[in-house]
Amino acid sequence: MVKIAVLGFGTVGSGVVEVIRTNSESISRKAGKKIDIKYILDIRDFPDSPERHLLTKNIDDILNDDEVSIVVEVMGGLDPAYTFTKRALLAGKHVVTSNKELVATHGAELLGIAKEKNINYLFEASVGGGIPIIRPLNQCLAANEITEIEGILNGTTNYILTQMIKKGKTFQNALQDAQEKGYAERNPAADVEGHDACRKIAILSSLTFGCHIDSNKIHTEGITKISLEDVEYAEAMSSVIKLLGFSKKIGDKIIARVSPMIISKEHPLAGVEDVFNAILVKGNAIGDVMFYGRGAGKLPTASAVVADIIDIVKNIDRNSRMIWSTCEEEVLIDIGETTSSYFVRVKTDNKPAVMELITKVLGDCNFISIQNPKTQDEVAFVTPEKKEKELQTALNDINNHSFVNTVYSVIRVKNE
Repeated sequence: MVKIAVLGFGTVGSGVVEVIRTNSESISRKAGKKIDIKYILDIRDFPDSPERHLLTKNIDDILNDDEVSIVVEVMGGLDPAYTFTKRALLAGKHVVTSNKELVATHGAELLGIAKEKNINYLFEASVGGGIPIIRPLNQCLAANEITEIEGILNGTTNYILTQMIKKGKTFQNALQDAQEKGYAERNPAADVEGHDACRKIAILSSLTFGCHIDSNKIHTEGITKISLEDVEYAEAMSSVIKLLGFSKKIGDKIIARVSPMIISKEHPLAGVEDVFNAILVKGNAIGDVMFYGRGAGKLPTASAVVADIIDIVKNIDRNSRMIWSTCEEEVLIDIGETTSSYFVRVKTDNKPAVMELITKVLGDCNFISIQNPKTQDEVAFVTPEKKEKELQTALNDINNHSFVNTVYSVIRVKNE
């Protein structure tokens, strides 16, 4: 029998306990041993819970108990999750987590400790929730040189954008709807400002390219500035707007970013709607592979956590060799040096002059119009591929002319 402790009895933690209780027989059969929950750590009291006899508020109860071989950290955040996780690993206990912020920030260090102790630190649920992605990257696709990862990594923002595209809801109304359905937190900043997706692409990039990518250094934009007019323009381009995490290796450098993207309706990610997530991986041997499913939620996330527990039980005496190192030098390419096409809207009362200026400054642009009274005083266009710093210089030039009222809605466009 293998005894585990669960740190945090919130949504995911209670889901882990539920999955283990409900599927106890099949889990034990797959793991080769019975898995028993000995402790649940939480600062709150749950007097009506059938698991109340397992509750403790003292982490030392768990760390000092030699019977506990696996610690499941589903508390979220950095403090005290980092301290508890590090202490558990140093005590020789395997750790499983769904904590994307912790893995993105301290993954290299914690994986290093696990390797030294010949134990495991697994985090399948930290990126795709219920979607398997970490293990396939580390095992199934190990024969490939992964060159690029791109994906819809946040179900909340994908739901909001779907409501804007399909139902014509404003961002604020779609956000309120997502909150009422429980898809968005009361404070949705981590989702709508792109931080959640940023942490996930940082983890995927670090794992894939073997070097710790600091999520704080990844260029990150959210969807708070996306308007229904932007959605309408995208439709006129036979495209949709998605919040994408993107990472690509070029030589010994890496491009990584999170931002809204206008993608063709023919793109594999275009049809991924509502709270579903999808991750597109490009390998030099296998080509394109896409992982799709619910990226969040109590039971889908708990399912991935329990899968990691099973994996550890089956390999209880050895390290999985999943590791990335701290980068000796900066590997991220500055966002100003990256290249893309851009969709831009310019407000003006002199369209001919603005169009002439845009062509002069940016070259041969594709001008787009829609039948919407709100857009009659603006010029919208897609630029040729430009470096980001070149685009900013050009837009500053355009904005300095008296007949240009303002430049807004700058969104990247995926051409391939």
